[in-house]
Amino acid sequence: MDILLSSALLVTGLIMLCLGGNWLVSGGIKIAKKFRISNLVIGMTIIAYGTSAPELAASIAAAGEHSAIILGNIVGSNIANIGMVVGFAAILTPLAIQKSVLRKEIPIMLGVSSLLILISVDGEISQYDGILLLIGLGVFGFYTFRNALKHRENAEDITGSDNGNVYLKSAVLIGIGIVVLYVGSILTVDNAVVLATEFGLSEKIIGLTVIAIGTSLPELITSIIAIRKGHTDIGIGNIIGSNIYNVLMIMGVGASLGGILITSDVYVDYAIMIIFGISLLVGFKTRIINRTMGVILTAGYVLYLLTTFLK
Repeated sequence: MDILLSSALLVTGLIMLCLGGNWLVSGGIKIAKKFRISNLVIGMTIIAYGTSAPELAASIAAAGEHSAIILGNIVGSNIANIGMVVGFAAILTPLAIQKSVLRKEIPIMLGVSSLLILISVDGEISQYDGILLLIGLGVFGFYTFRNALKHRENAEDITGSDNGNVYLKSAVLIGIGIVVLYVGSILTVDNAVVLATEFGLSEKIIGLTVIAIGTSLPELITSIIAIRKGHTDIGIGNIIGSNIYNVLMIMGVGASLGGILITSDVYVDYAIMIIFGISLLVGFKTRIINRTMGVILTAGYVLYLLTTFLK
């Protein structure tokens, strides 16, 4: 009975994370569009931040006593974002991409992932490392802000004259989204720990799989909707921005709250995260990820999940 109840509460928490992230994004994108920010920048900022909010909420809830979940959640989510989200989206619709993303944003994502590995070599991501990551978040925020200003004049203002209540409606959506995310994160983390104990799984594996997939669902849903509507830049920007925020913001906050111990087996997951990132770079070299590449990414992610559970 306890297992059934915990499973039901876990699913409820994951659903709340998805709903909360969606409402947060919906509110944010209306405000962003009001200020005529380009699709790529919106994807890498407002939407990426919003769809990373479930990971942030779950990681804050896990800080301290369940810090292994934080690391597993971040690494697992970054792998899921490419293997599951990009892979599945490419199967539905081949993904085209701008040259600027190939030259700048993807290398930044790989650089941030490499930084995570670098600060882990001493066996701990300390509070000082967390502060370093948050400083990096500030630098990346400055970069995206300048990028937003650079592309603002070419973006389309879709709000038109019907903007009298746009700020109020957006603020309500954002507020509801934050509350739902907070409650959902508590349900998700607490019941994931219960299930991990019941089935003899480590918290890191639960973070790498169940929580990582659950908190990546907003990226999956948002990216697929954007891509199917023809806004590929929003979908791709969302994935790249989310992976950057996961390390700089979520790991930065999580580590700053109490530090995170590193076990030797996590380096395998680090390597897989880098490999998926490089595969994205190779796929975009032709400026398109076709359905074949999507199948390869998705199959690779399924294989990763199977090997993770069999550890």
